[in-house]
Amino acid sequence: MKLLFVADGRSPIAQNWIRHFAERGDEIYLASTFACDVDFPHKRMEITPVAFSAVKKQTSQPGSASGRTSGLRTLIRQWFGPLTISRSAQRLRAFIKEVNPDLVHALRVPYEGMLAAQAYTGTPLLISIWGNDFTLHALSTPLMRYHTRKAMKMTHALHADCERDIRLAHEWGLRVEKPTLVTPGNGGIRSDIFYPPQIPVKDPIIINPRGFRAYVNNETYFKAIPLVLEKRADAKFIFSSMAGKSQALQWMKELNIEHAVQLNPQLSHTQMAETFRSAQIVVSPAIHDGTPNSLLEGIACGCFPVAGDLESIREWITHGRNGLLVNPNDPQSIADGILLAIQREDLRNEAAGLNANMISTRAEYGMNMKKVEELYKTVIGNLPITY
Repeated sequence: MKLLFVADGRSPIAQNWIRHFAERGDEIYLASTFACDVDFPHKRMEITPVAFSAVKKQTSQPGSASGRTSGLRTLIRQWFGPLTISRSAQRLRAFIKEVNPDLVHALRVPYEGMLAAQAYTGTPLLISIWGNDFTLHALSTPLMRYHTRKAMKMTHALHADCERDIRLAHEWGLRVEKPTLVTPGNGGIRSDIFYPPQIPVKDPIIINPRGFRAYVNNETYFKAIPLVLEKRADAKFIFSSMAGKSQALQWMKELNIEHAVQLNPQLSHTQMAETFRSAQIVVSPAIHDGTPNSLLEGIACGCFPVAGDLESIREWITHGRNGLLVNPNDPQSIADGILLAIQREDLRNEAAGLNANMISTRAEYGMNMKKVEELYKTVIGNLPITY
């Protein structure tokens, strides 16, 4: 197949997805909304900035900015980013016409799906929903509502990382006859990288892999740590992609928890897997989410999940069986969940078996990407949208 992806090329999620098709020999073109380098074979890459995305290469990955910076940037892009779509679409439209791909696949709605919908040329279009595209971004401003609805009306098919977003997509204008598919946003779990340790972890080591994101309540999570330490002074807390971040350092000092917290830099998939295997519990204190890839990766590595009680998370975690669901806005609720997970070795052991089966049957990368290949063929076989 000749495939043109519209994506943030820096994103490990996007790279994991696109790499599958590059490695199987498809002809790959990438319209990246951020300047980047990629390590998979591709025919050509064009930088197609939109919503103030960077045209110069950055060393940071999405989600690595501080909480305040991330939140402010998100707000600015929500209000003013849609104003850039029309002009950016001219550039993307020219690229699509030059390449003449079999399929255009936009990896998430804001702003790649919005851009691809605006640049529509008649080539079949597939859009992926990631996590909070509907629950956080779509409702944020009038222009975000307009472009979200337009994207859902224009796309030939939809991929989502949770069933909830298929339902919401229909409310936003996706016609019921359009094909849909639910798989993890990055395609799934690579079992050769993310697998459990040979011996279960006995020490109370807790990892938060989410980094600084506008929809992850890290402040509340930090405030939960002293509540845990009051009863389990031996607990250790690991944070991903927070090394040297001033906000995290400030919270640690204010809460007097420096001795119990480890701030890690950005790590490769292999390094993250090793870190997960050293932990007992993985925590995701998100207030908006779909299916967090990092949460599934932690679960695949044997970590017991404690996550915000959200509709999308309940598609994976049944409270009290294979994980615990907590109020991500309440430090005591988070602390109680972590403490219960530490205390209940029997619950962790039972969950480990349930979760291993869940990952192998629902989240395995190769299995899911075969389903994606079939979706691509279905979309390519459809007639273009008529106005």
